[in-house]
This record gives sequence, C-alpha cells and structure tokens, in this order.
Amino acid sequence: MSAVLGYCTNVHAGSTLAATLAALDKHATAVRAFVQPTGLMPIGLWLSARAAQEVLDDPVGTTRLRDWLFQRGLAVFTMNGFPYGDFHAGRGKRAVYEPSWADARRLLYTTALADILAAILPDTTIAPDLAGEGSISTLPLGWRPTFTAEGGGASLGLASAHLEQVARHLKRIEERDGITIHLDIEPEPGCMMDRAAHVVEFFERSVQPTSGLDDPRRYLRVCHDICHSAVMFEPQAEAFAAYRAAGIRVGKVQVSSALVCDGSARAFRSLRNFDEPKFLHQTCVLDGQGVVHAYEDLGDAFDQAPDGVWRTHFHVPVDLTELDHLGTTQREIDDCFAAIKPSDGIRHFEVETYAWTAMPMDFRRDSLARGIADELLWTRARLARHGLLEASLKS
Repeated sequence: MSAVLGYCTNVHAGSTLAATLAALDKHATAVRAFVQPTGLMPIGLWLSARAAQEVLDDPVGTTRLRDWLFQRGLAVFTMNGFPYGDFHAGRGKRAVYEPSWADARRLLYTTALADILAAILPDTTIAPDLAGEGSISTLPLGWRPTFTAEGGGASLGLASAHLEQVARHLKRIEERDGITIHLDIEPEPGCMMDRAAHVVEFFERSVQPTSGLDDPRRYLRVCHDICHSAVMFEPQAEAFAAYRAAGIRVGKVQVSSALVCDGSARAFRSLRNFDEPKFLHQTCVLDGQGVVHAYEDLGDAFDQAPDGVWRTHFHVPVDLTELDHLGTTQREIDDCFAAIKPSDGIRHFEVETYAWTAMPMDFRRDSLARGIADELLWTRARLARHGLLEASLKS
C-alpha cells in the first residue's frame, strides 16, 4: 500500500472535545480547501486525555467522531499521544513530558487513544490507502532529569511493563478487528531516549518476546522526528541504519525543521526573538572540535554563550530555508527521505509544526491554514521526488 501524508493537529489548542472539534472545523477544513485532495484529507489527530475520555464515555462517541470527520472530508490515520494535556495552555515547558511512562495514567491514556483510533480509521470502502494500519506517537519514557530522579531503575521497570501492556492491547485489537496499530516511541532531545543508540539499548533490554506476545516489535516501533535528530547533530542515515541493524521498525516519520544559528551577532539577535515561555527549546551547539554541547532550553544556552553552530528545537515551517538571519534544518528532511528504503515499510508521514502561534509575529502568516497547506504541498513534492509518495494529491 502507498504512503500517507497528513499534518498533526496538535498545532491547534484545546483540552476538551468541543474545543478540539471547533479548532478542526475552523482550521483543518480550511487546510483541506487549500490542498484540494481527491477524497478524504488525512490528518494526524491530537486529543488530550480529557477529550479522549469524553469520546469513550459516550456509548456512540467513536461513531460520532468518525462521522463528524468524514462529513468534513477528513480522516485520521495517526494520532499524537505525546502531550497528555493542552500544552498550548502555558502550564510550563516541561509539562508535556508528564505523566511519564512510569505512571499508569500514561498507559490508560494510550490504550484509550488506541481504542478510538481502531474505531475511527476508515475502511477499504472509504479510503483504501488509510485502512488497516494506524499509528500513535508517544514520548520516549520521560524527561531524563525528572524520570531519573523519580525512581531510576524502578521507573524504567514500570515504563517497560506499561509499554508491554500496550503491546498486548494492540495485539488484541488486531486479533479482533484486523487492524494493525503500532505505538511509536519518539526520541526527543533531553528525554530518556534522544538518540537512536538510546532507543536500541532500550529495545534490546525491554522489548523482547514474552509469553503470549511473540512479536512485541510489531506493535512497539519508533516515531522518527526529523528535527529532533537534527538538533542532536545525529545524521539521519545513521539513525535509520541503527534501527535496521537492531530489528526496530520506524512506524511514523514526523516531518519537522529546527532553527540554525551560525554564531554571528545578527543571527543571535534574531534567535533571541524565539526564546519564548510556552515551549521548551532544547539547544545543541557543535563546537570547532566536533563536540556537541546540549542545553535544556534556549535561555540556558544564551547564559553560557558557547561558540559554534547552534541548533534549537523550535518547530518552524518546513518549507522555509531561513528566517531573517537564521537558517533551518530543512535539508535534513531530504537527508531523511533519502535514507528510507522500500524494505523499511514506512507508510505514515506527518508534518508537525506545532509552534506556528509561538513564532515571532514577523514570521507568522496571514492564514494558519494557508501556512499548513504550503507545508503539506512542499512535503508531498519532496516525498514524490524521493519516490516515497505519488505526486498527486489523492488521499
């Protein structure tokens, strides 16, 4: 089956189901009007834990949600299970990493998303390219300082047990419905897993066959976020090679781009405009000796002011190569697409620029929907150039 491209709706704020639907009605339908797909437009749906529970508390909630989406020409093929609450609400930069996978709330939230996704995925009569497979991205265990402080090895054991329970739940869904849903762990700078090597180490330790679960790696995979690897100065091809060598599948690729600062005075002046209070902007600096220095947030990096090339975790529009005097890691997107092999079997691609509304006003566009549509059209063209997606806009 062919690959699928959509955008992640975590760009839209909303902690309740009503707020989420209102945002989709306003923005996702407008994106669809700009993109003009043939048939349903694929989207990556984000629901907070509260919104997900609202869906499941209604005896016909999943049917209502599926039909509501179809009526607006939208179809969900993937979900973002990383933010538990509304991380646009300004609850704190590190709130997005809570609860960790050592917390049972993360397990319950994720299985709820799996149940919803299994019910709202279109079938072969409605959208053959979207039927039969779904994906859910999730955080890589937790934020490293917090996760370690809260229990170290005990936290790791709890997280591993919870992930195994999710894998068993996904296996039951496949046996019942014939739908393969995989949970895709997303490495991120500063988390327990922020490089491919950390993922490989965890999978070799904790994602192994057990009684009644012969193939846990069918259900537990990786979400490769392009800008996350770029911020870590981790070559895209090396990450994919490491996963292949370890027998780990990439279930979803999040297409994203980060900021690059060359260290000049004018670039630093521009970069300071992106030091905002809502999101955490992990920053890595590559010095002249080839050593990468990591900082928890952009402000921390400014405090130290190291010399070198700076890369900052701020999701900027993927179709841009520069913003004022700053560059972007856009070329890493091509590097990623070039690194993917047909044998990898990756079908899900999701543009994830959630920070549109956090960018300085000078860089925002008159229409959020137009900006997202531009990203989708640009990404589709790049995927087609690499032979990963048909050039048409057919969903």
